[in-house]
Amino acid sequence: MHITTHTQNGHTICIVDGTDKIITDTGSALSLAMDLQYQHNCNRIAIDKSLICEDFFILSTGLAGEILQKFTNYHIKMAIYGDYSRYTSKPLKDFIYESNKGNQFFFVETKELALEKLANAK
Repeated sequence: MHITTHTQNGHTICIVDGTDKIITDTGSALSLAMDLQYQHNCNRIAIDKSLICEDFFILSTGLAGEILQKFTNYHIKMAIYGDYSRYTSKPLKDFIYESNKGNQFFFVETKELALEKLANAK
């Protein structure tokens, strides 16, 4: 795992990338968020989609909902960047669409878009 920080619009954003899956369950997601919050004073996370287990994107597992609820409780904003074109699930597409309309979670194609969304989120 590689972490860099980026400051934009007065917000510190942690950018997480690497090669191994980092988020595999609710505990690992919360652990990552708490580590970033305490080590980098950061509650905005941009993370490469490839670092999140595939179960997150299968809504019937409940993993995405659990993680997003925990992050909401702890006031953590997250943008997941990567290619979503291979997903055909209508519920997932609707979930992504609705998330992108809000200010807490974003699903975007590029790291630059992730930074922009997080920097401008209220």
